[in-house]
Amino acid sequence: MINLSRRAVLTGLAAAMLSAGMPSLSWAAEPTVMPPARMVETNGINLAVYEAGAGPAIVLLHGFPGLAFTWRHQIPALVDAGYRVIVPDLRGYGLSDTPTAVEDYDIAQLTGDVAGLMDALDVENAIVMGHDWGGLLAWQMALFHEERIAGVISLNTPHIPHWMLWLHPDLVNAALPEGHDFMADPHIDPIAQMQEVYSPQMYVLMFQDGQTADDIMNQDIRGTLRGAMRKDLGTPEGWDSLPEAILNMEYYGQPAPAELPGNDVLTSTELDYYVRHFERTGFTPAINWYRNIARNWEAGLDIDQTVRVPSLMVAAANDVVLRPSMMDGMEAHVPDLETHVLADTWHWTPEEKPEELNRLVIAWLERHYAPH
Repeated sequence: MINLSRRAVLTGLAAAMLSAGMPSLSWAAEPTVMPPARMVETNGINLAVYEAGAGPAIVLLHGFPGLAFTWRHQIPALVDAGYRVIVPDLRGYGLSDTPTAVEDYDIAQLTGDVAGLMDALDVENAIVMGHDWGGLLAWQMALFHEERIAGVISLNTPHIPHWMLWLHPDLVNAALPEGHDFMADPHIDPIAQMQEVYSPQMYVLMFQDGQTADDIMNQDIRGTLRGAMRKDLGTPEGWDSLPEAILNMEYYGQPAPAELPGNDVLTSTELDYYVRHFERTGFTPAINWYRNIARNWEAGLDIDQTVRVPSLMVAAANDVVLRPSMMDGMEAHVPDLETHVLADTWHWTPEEKPEELNRLVIAWLERHYAPH
């Protein structure tokens, strides 16, 4: 079985779940790089939303374990370029509501939050730009709410129909019987298939199994986030050569080494900001997004997987989970597609390479969604 997990992708995961009562907006001591937050009611919950600028609307969707703060380098650049920028803490994150039921985090609820946010802010249509899980959500918005979406920008996360991206096709097909191409068969529950192919310690499978992963991650918030948000950890090819034991989640929760591999993505002040927010929510609400993969796959079975709006895909050359090779064949399902690969970039693209990313995004926007 393939022992692929985020042991080094999310090195040193651990955190302590604290009370999840809704704070006042002043609680977060928002840094001056962020616009002021306000609560917006959408789809039966409240989202904390950071908004700035005027012009065509762009909704920025963060990933795991992220926050609206993920986009602190993009917000001013997009505002200066003439755009209205709308940045929520997504459901289960930051200052936004954290419903308790697992099914409260399925794709119907997540896309409903974004559509409802647009309604609440009188936005008829918008570009959606997402990273990691936010990228996946952006692609799903173009499928489930096509009439509201003017274009998609996805960072790191390709559009692969029917939620198959959770299984890297090269790895999965190598483990399947000869002649069986998993990527060609969308009628297989991705979690059931993963259980046949991967070790039970693979992080997505661990997230399906009760509270084990939550408890491990909820032992040391700071250690979890600092271990997760690292860069300069090598290439996908080098990653594949690591001993299998290094990649197992059974090592999560063990004392972090004195010197973590690679380099920090965040400054100490930025890390403090993330820590404050995850101390409030813990990691369970964010993990609940993963616990809906099978439900989301089923919800999309009868949905045409073609993205019919202009789209920009920016991959990171050294992302070992969401690899650039996973963009292969995307044009079949995203006909109007532009792609780029950022060199020397690991997984945290908006924070690792903000200036280079901003140039690519704004140039694409000017061609497809220029301010009047």
